[in-house]
Amino acid sequence: MTRRTLKRGFTLIELMIVVAIIGILAAIAIPNFLRFQARSKQSEAKANLKSLFTAQRSQFQEKDKYLTQISVLGFSPERGNRYAYVLNAAPASWTNRNLALQASAATDEAIGVDMFKYPTVATTQPAPAEGAIAYSSAVGNPPATAGVTPAPSCPVCNFLAYATGQLDTDVGIDTWVISSQDATVTPACGDLTDTAAPAGTPYNSYNDVNCP
Repeated sequence: MTRRTLKRGFTLIELMIVVAIIGILAAIAIPNFLRFQARSKQSEAKANLKSLFTAQRSQFQEKDKYLTQISVLGFSPERGNRYAYVLNAAPASWTNRNLALQASAATDEAIGVDMFKYPTVATTQPAPAEGAIAYSSAVGNPPATAGVTPAPSCPVCNFLAYATGQLDTDVGIDTWVISSQDATVTPACGDLTDTAAPAGTPYNSYNDVNCP
């Protein structure tokens, strides 16, 4: 006599428990993954601002002044940039990276986001959130807003530039500043205990990873 083997499947309650567990894990993992992605994107701004600082320092060693003209400095981030780079509070003109063929001019004082690579980005010129900047010395400070000061009092003149970009889908704009002079910055949003911005070091004045 052959014994019949009973085959038993999952109950509805067991399936619901599994689905609930998967949902909880997804709710935890997906935001963390998105934040990790955003942090990796921030490396672009830090690397390019350090390159800009090096170009400005080379210019200063040769000419005893800083400049705003990108073509003169030789500052040219690779295509596919998520950030805009601004060397003057009110740029005379922007390098247009909306098309396959890059358009640039000798008067360019800023480089726009590469919307040829990222056509869904809202604007090629995201507005910065710089926070409050206080310099270690009152001599030769950059202006209150981002920009270069080729002041007649060189060699004590200084420069301030920034990178700004949209890393996610909220309204916040990730903003980094860099200066040739030590400063204390109160970030517009971010770690309020980290306010030291040494010369030549990119400072995240609005952290779009953690801020809305």
